[in-house]
Amino acid sequence: MSRRALITGIAGQDGSYLAELLLSKGYEVHGLVLRVELEDPSHGLSRIGQIRDQVHLHAGDSTSFPRIYEAMGQVQPQECYHLAAQSFVSYSFDDEYSTLNVNINGTHYALAAMKALAPACRFFFAASGEMFGKAEEAPQTETTRFHPRSSYGISKACGFELTRNYREAYGLHASSGILFNHESPRRGYEFVTRKITSGIARILAGQATELRLGNLEAKRDWGHAREYVEAMWLMLQQPEPDDYVIATGTNHSVREFVELAFEHAGLEWQKHVRTSTELLRPAEGNVLLGDASKARAKLGWQPKTRFPELVKEMVEADCRALGVAAGQAATVN
Repeated sequence: MSRRALITGIAGQDGSYLAELLLSKGYEVHGLVLRVELEDPSHGLSRIGQIRDQVHLHAGDSTSFPRIYEAMGQVQPQECYHLAAQSFVSYSFDDEYSTLNVNINGTHYALAAMKALAPACRFFFAASGEMFGKAEEAPQTETTRFHPRSSYGISKACGFELTRNYREAYGLHASSGILFNHESPRRGYEFVTRKITSGIARILAGQATELRLGNLEAKRDWGHAREYVEAMWLMLQQPEPDDYVIATGTNHSVREFVELAFEHAGLEWQKHVRTSTELLRPAEGNVLLGDASKARAKLGWQPKTRFPELVKEMVEADCRALGVAAGQAATVN
C-alpha cells in the first residue's frame, strides 16, 4: 500500500516540487489549497498543472481549524508537510496581522489536528533562515540564537517552537527544516530573484525598459527549491525527529544576482536597474549564511546547483515564457 502524504501549500513553489518528488516515490499525495485556487486553476494551480490529475486536492484555508481538522481526518496521512504560509518578507512589514495569523495559527492548527486524529503521522514544518535575522554569528547553525527582524521571521520562530513543543510534550515525530532562501523558475513574482529574471524577460520582449529594486547589497544564501524539498522528505524518513539547517553555505548579494542575470541575457544592467528607497525594508538582518553540516552528516543531503546555474535557469525559463531568447532583445520598430 502506498504511503499517504498531506501537503499544505501544495500549489506553491515548494509544494509543487515536493508533490512531484513524492509521486515519483509512489506516494498517494493530498494537498490543501484555497478554494479560490480551485475556482481559477489556470492561475492558482499553475505550478501543479502537469500533475493535477495525480494528486487529491482539498479546499481549505490553513487559518481555519475546522478545515484542517476535516482534511486531516479524511486523509489520515502518514506524513504531513506544512508549507502553507505568508512567505513574502517585505509584505510582512505591510501586514503584520495576517502574516502572524496565517503562519502561527496555521502551524498550531495543523499540529493540533494531527495530534488528535493522526498521532502516528510524521510532521514537517518549513522554518526559515529569517528567524536568525540579526544573527550573532555566521554561518548560522541549529544552535544559533534567533533574533528575527520581521514579523515573518517572528512567526516562523513561533512555528518552530510550536513544532518542537509538540515533539517534546506529546511525543510526535515533528521536525523543522530551517530553510535558507531557495529559488527556482516557480518562485513567486514578488520575490527579488524572480522580479529580476522576469523583469529581464520583459525588457528583452520590449515590454519594459527598467527594473526597480531596493537594497542591492543585501546578501542571502540562495539554493534551488527542488533540492530543498528532498531534504524535507529525508527528515521524515529518520527514526527520530530533529531540526536541520538547509542551506548552501555560500551567500551572494542582490547585486551579484543582477550582474549574472543581465550578463546571461546580454544586457548591461546599469542601463536598466534603478534603486528605490521605497523598496527598502524597515529592518534588515545581518549576513544570513547557513551551515548545513548536520544535514550532510545525518541525512546525507547536500546542495548540488551552483549559484550561476540557478540564475541561468531562472532567466532562461522566464525568457521562454515570453517567447524570447536570452541575449536577443526585441527589435524596436
